[in-house]
Amino acid sequence: MRIALLEDDKHQAEVIQVWLQAAGHECLVFPTGMVFKAGLTESRYDLLMLDWVLPDTDGIAVLEWVRATFDWPIPILFVTQMDKEEDVVLALERGADDFMTKPVKPLEMLARITALGRRAHPQTERSEMLEIGDYRLNIHSRAVDLRNERVDLTHKEFDLALYLFRNLGRLLSRAQILESVWDTTAELNTRTVDTHISRIRNKLGLQPDNGWKLSAIYQHGYRLERLDQTHGATH
Repeated sequence: MRIALLEDDKHQAEVIQVWLQAAGHECLVFPTGMVFKAGLTESRYDLLMLDWVLPDTDGIAVLEWVRATFDWPIPILFVTQMDKEEDVVLALERGADDFMTKPVKPLEMLARITALGRRAHPQTERSEMLEIGDYRLNIHSRAVDLRNERVDLTHKEFDLALYLFRNLGRLLSRAQILESVWDTTAELNTRTVDTHISRIRNKLGLQPDNGWKLSAIYQHGYRLERLDQTHGATH
């Protein structure tokens, strides 16, 4: 998993980062609430780990900001010296998924992270078919049908279309799209996203006269919206 760690203690952050990386996770460390918030707006993570006492804010304020800002249900684990029952209750009531008191044990921490990831993604294998309106995406064969007619897409065009349909209605940054579809964060490749967006918009007819809107949101990214809600979606 890709994990964002908010921890101002440099030594503690390095230790946790080593544990996570040894277990196969990618961990990015942020020492203050301000840089943590900036990091979350620029990139997408699978799990957040928050300290409570911070130099510029506190973990509860960051937790509340995350839940108010993002519509994706990212798991949040508190790792802190705060150990009173009311602290645990407050964090869980405000939206945390789990709570650990320092000093943490590495195996327990990794087990809790695995459990949170499993809870956030309960289906290890997604359905092989995604049907939304007149569109039918076969994940196994990487094929798209529009009103029972096959649409010829390249592999990356299919991956991008699938990602957009799975995140219908959500604002997706170019960085999120690059990470999820191209497995890269290179800013030089943002034109690649724009080009592929234009191609699938035309090939799949994702336009208002067909009941769809694939919008470019200035300085933010893209959002696929369904204007015609007369048909349901099945997964």
